[in-house]
Amino acid sequence: MSRHHVSLLCLASYTGALLAQVPPPLAVSPPPPIPTATAQIKELEIPRIQSRPRLDQFLNGQSRSDMKRVDDFRQRQPGDGVPSSSPTAAWLGYDEKSFYVVFRCSSPRGQTRARLSKREDLFNDDIVGVILDTYHDRQRGFEFFVNPLGVQADAIESEGQNDDFSFDTLWYSEGRLTPEGYVALIDIPFKSLRFSAEAMQTWGLALFRGIPAHNENSFWPYVTQKESGFNQQLGNLNGLDSISPGRNLQLIPYFSFGRSHELDNPTNGVPSFQTKTEPRPGLDAKAVIHDSLALDVTVNPDFSQVESDDPQVTVNQRFEVRFPEKRPFFLENNGYFLTPETLFFSRRVVDPEFGGRLTGKLGRWSLGLLAIDDRAAGADLDPTDSAAGQRAHIGVVRALREFGEQSNIGLFLSDREFAGSFNRVEALDTRLRLNPTWTLSAQGLASQSRALDGARSGGDAYNVDLHQQSRNYSYDLQYIDRGEGFAADLGFIPRVNIRQFNQFAQRRFHPKSKVLLSWGPNLFMSGDYDHRNVQQDWRVSPGFNLEFARSTYLGFNHAELFERFNNINFRRQDTGIGFHSEFFKPIVIDWNFNQGTRTNYDPPDALAAFRGDGREFNGTFTFRPTARLKLDEIYFLTQFWTRADSFAASPAPPVSRPTAVFVNHLIRSRLNYQFTRELSLRVIFDYNATLQNPGLIALDRQKAFTGDVLLTYLIHPGTAFYVGYTDQLENLALLPGSPPTVNRIPFPSTTVGRQFFAKLSYLFRF
Repeated sequence: MSRHHVSLLCLASYTGALLAQVPPPLAVSPPPPIPTATAQIKELEIPRIQSRPRLDQFLNGQSRSDMKRVDDFRQRQPGDGVPSSSPTAAWLGYDEKSFYVVFRCSSPRGQTRARLSKREDLFNDDIVGVILDTYHDRQRGFEFFVNPLGVQADAIESEGQNDDFSFDTLWYSEGRLTPEGYVALIDIPFKSLRFSAEAMQTWGLALFRGIPAHNENSFWPYVTQKESGFNQQLGNLNGLDSISPGRNLQLIPYFSFGRSHELDNPTNGVPSFQTKTEPRPGLDAKAVIHDSLALDVTVNPDFSQVESDDPQVTVNQRFEVRFPEKRPFFLENNGYFLTPETLFFSRRVVDPEFGGRLTGKLGRWSLGLLAIDDRAAGADLDPTDSAAGQRAHIGVVRALREFGEQSNIGLFLSDREFAGSFNRVEALDTRLRLNPTWTLSAQGLASQSRALDGARSGGDAYNVDLHQQSRNYSYDLQYIDRGEGFAADLGFIPRVNIRQFNQFAQRRFHPKSKVLLSWGPNLFMSGDYDHRNVQQDWRVSPGFNLEFARSTYLGFNHAELFERFNNINFRRQDTGIGFHSEFFKPIVIDWNFNQGTRTNYDPPDALAAFRGDGREFNGTFTFRPTARLKLDEIYFLTQFWTRADSFAASPAPPVSRPTAVFVNHLIRSRLNYQFTRELSLRVIFDYNATLQNPGLIALDRQKAFTGDVLLTYLIHPGTAFYVGYTDQLENLALLPGSPPTVNRIPFPSTTVGRQFFAKLSYLFRF
């Protein structure tokens, strides 16, 4: 398991106070000695039960004798192999329809953290969970998590990848606080899982408990950090007899209605205000083939107005800024198309009408196929262009073969065709588990392209990564080589014509202290050349990190670096500090500050790029005064100003003393109120302002204010009702004339985008 169980700021990032001692504990036998990292895989026989468990059957010391009890939970963090700091027990069983786990967790009085929040917003709470490797291939597993109030999160974890929380399926959960801690129930229908068609099943299994007050992650069976992998350490779950997902056909029709008022300011054409009313029906359908392959079909897929992009700085960026995908059709099972290089980035498909996807497993093969169109390709072309109104046709193929112990080899193919032009990419990749702590991944790629004017191009690329991970040490060595002609139009490849080495090393010490849990230095080094052997960049960046109790982290770093931009060499430095704390139960603080020399990547035409001084601050303050209310204040500040030597080589410097070049403010205030587990209200206020010196940078003076209100009634994934309203004001004015013109004004007082929308979707499951 990659991100979710080793990240400093995810499951290990909890808050809470170390208060009173544990109340009367659960009845458990004395813990055995700490196991070794090479302990034999544990076996567990699960019984078939006659009735669904209920929470009240596990209150006041009660339990069900017909379910299998597990209570030897061992820490992965902070104490590798140490028994869980608070007694934990789980009971497992299954019937013909579902798999069940009931957790009973003891906790010091007042320490349990439980908030009623939206789905998947629970990772600052106490949580429990189950991981199921249903194909028993030691490569991939389904994850199901729940907090003490029953709030859910689910994901797919794959060895060597970050956990994929785009996975959403239908399952049931309950949770209840008790004087001793809490109890929680997880009920997973077999119809929501994928597994082989064998009559007698053996799955991989792990049970999880997270205790934020102690920065603690505990598992059954013992999952050590002394090995780099996660899935090979799962226990064996035996006894699943004659189960099947049965017929599994899903239909999710949706209908959305939107009315908008916008300022249309086309590059070619007359600007004007436009009012539109747009009803939009659509359908997502899923059929499971042979219990293992999922066929998804979409018609007019959802644009996902319900999710807004988080603030990101886009001013004075050398490379494209990546905004994550939000649309449900592209999110689900996206992990099947992942490779070491990001060759399929679904936001490149802007406006599809029809699409189909086949994903799943056949034995030791994993398969992903995607075919879809994109109406946006020809929508913005001049009406006189012969390609205007045409659509792009897109196909993606991904196949992965597993072998040995958590090793694999894969193939990737993609093709985007539009009006006689095309971009095709082929790639082979492999991941080899060399020993318990070392892995090697490698990829070779080639592309061929033909532009609309008929010009052809092509190129090769390579990516090799050697990685070591253990409790005390981590090391990563990466080589990237992308030819000048390499292009992946469907991917996210921000830079080509590069040969680059990256190297990262980290040492961690774990003192016997209840305050300082770990500390240690790290070092990052990078260097790259273009294919003409001209050095483009190098960077040397030492750092130092400390982990304290109550989910408090402090990090320092300094960088000496060089970059070549527009054939000009710049020598730079940067110093930063980061801080994250959940010391107080209702408060989360997360901020980062960097200051040093910067490069102006967007000078006006009269100037060459130049070096200056700059600083960046981004901070998030989260306050949860009640279990239902969550307030977030997010602030990004970016500043840049000239230095005394910025124009030393210029015979006519534009300024004679340090002068501000630009300042960018991004402010977001977000309120979430959870009336029930299903009903919630979200309110967002955004302010984005860029104030610039037009003689020093080619930016507009932009100011924008956006208000966003969303009411959500989410019964479960697929069945939901949304009502939303958005209004965006900018410092623009439509001036009358022949033709009219759009000009900047001092204040954001003009509505450039106002929208009301409602959306209803319903899951039919057969």
